[in-house]
Amino acid sequence: MPTTRDYYEILGVSRDASDRDLKSAFRRLARELHPDVNHDDPTAEARFKEVAEAYEVLSDSDQRARYDRFGHQGVRGASGGGGGGGAQDFGSFQDIFGAFFGGDAFGGGAAGAQAGDDILVGTSVSFVESATGVEQEVSVERVQECAVCDGSGATPGSNPTTCTTCEGNGQVRQILNGPLGQFARARACPACSGSGLHITDPCGDCRGRGRVRARSKVSVRIPAGIAAGQRIRMSGRGGAGERGAPAGDLYVEVKVMSDDRFIRDDLDIICEAHISATDAMVGTTVTVPTIEGEREVDLRAGVQPGEQIRLKDKGFPQVQGRGHGDQVVVVDVRIPRITSDEGREALRPLAEHLAESGDDGDDEGFFGRLRHAFR
Repeated sequence: MPTTRDYYEILGVSRDASDRDLKSAFRRLARELHPDVNHDDPTAEARFKEVAEAYEVLSDSDQRARYDRFGHQGVRGASGGGGGGGAQDFGSFQDIFGAFFGGDAFGGGAAGAQAGDDILVGTSVSFVESATGVEQEVSVERVQECAVCDGSGATPGSNPTTCTTCEGNGQVRQILNGPLGQFARARACPACSGSGLHITDPCGDCRGRGRVRARSKVSVRIPAGIAAGQRIRMSGRGGAGERGAPAGDLYVEVKVMSDDRFIRDDLDIICEAHISATDAMVGTTVTVPTIEGEREVDLRAGVQPGEQIRLKDKGFPQVQGRGHGDQVVVVDVRIPRITSDEGREALRPLAEHLAESGDDGDDEGFFGRLRHAFR
């Protein structure tokens, strides 16, 4: 039975949708609903037929005009929606796209030629390199175009001939009956594997395949600000495709080595500044590491343990976009342990002075802990 639902609603497009919008909507829905990829969904077949019927009408300018003016009555009988048939008549997932768009489902290269494989490799960078960025070479084992025959598959100097089975088209077609009427089903030519050529003298290195497996170096730019576990995609740098088909992508997963000096907190970098109790009381200048080198930081007199000094824009940059994090310097006050009687007696006047001057009532604060050390 043909559908009575609005065709525009079925495809999820507006009534002024362009041909490109219609085609894009149908591609998306057909990939989602085709029975080849929905074996466990009993409703997929009916939903796919509904989508196919809607696209068949709206993609034809004359039928679309009649539908816009008269609704379903204006096109009833023109579409194949009422022609019966079932999922078994659809042809394969690839065939549907060949019938509607004259190509394969994903728009690759030569007819029937298989695209190259995606490849994942790993690399390691130091903490500082992850913050500043670095250029690296990674070793990749992949299928590559044969250097001897330049991917042609033929011995250099020889000339491939046109495949007589497909007459150089790379495809063989047959006419099938489906719910939308007859359509051409395209397959890669079995004689030439979709290349359209017959190789009479195959290359000795690749044995006529045009591709060989080899290991090579690939230069990759690690962007500043990258975090551990993130991946960099290098389009077209994966395995080589069959003749005429695109190469796959290369993914580089980044591992960031730890650094005893730093901890990363989102875009901020945290480090510690170790000072003595006396330096905390009177103030001091310390040298701290940053991703740009060492830097001096002034600490005020009376600085407290755990106090934070923020160095603006000295953290990680955004990988995409603008802005930096900060570097946070956390003060760590080292309070000495007094173990001898002589040491306690020497420091007792200082402890009494601290008791007289007070510490804002915080007996468990820095000066409170300092007094405890002298007892």
